[in-house]
Amino acid sequence: MTARKRLEFEPDTVERDLVKLVLTVVELLRQLMERQAVRRFDTGDLTEEQEERIGLTLMLLDDRMTELRERYGLRPEDLNLDLGPLDACLLNPSPSLRDVDETRMLYSAFNKI
Repeated sequence: MTARKRLEFEPDTVERDLVKLVLTVVELLRQLMERQAVRRFDTGDLTEEQEERIGLTLMLLDDRMTELRERYGLRPEDLNLDLGPLDACLLNPSPSLRDVDETRMLYSAFNKI
């Protein structure tokens, strides 16, 4: 019989590790929202008021993320994930794709992880 590996939790780092995981997911979503906003700015789909509101919201989210990273001693690079095929979609989004097609591509890539 082989010995079973057990997870060993460090009580001193559980909160920080959980915050790191949550902030990593929030950062991924923030980047996706920011890219979508830029696309909408570029296509002229937004009114000036909508552009202002989205810009302010993204700035406030970035400020809050910075505060939380600092509180838990995390650097921006600590929130990076190796997302495999999803990384390629995020780094090189095709401007010719419509939002629906891009969403399908991201969903497909995410399911391969």
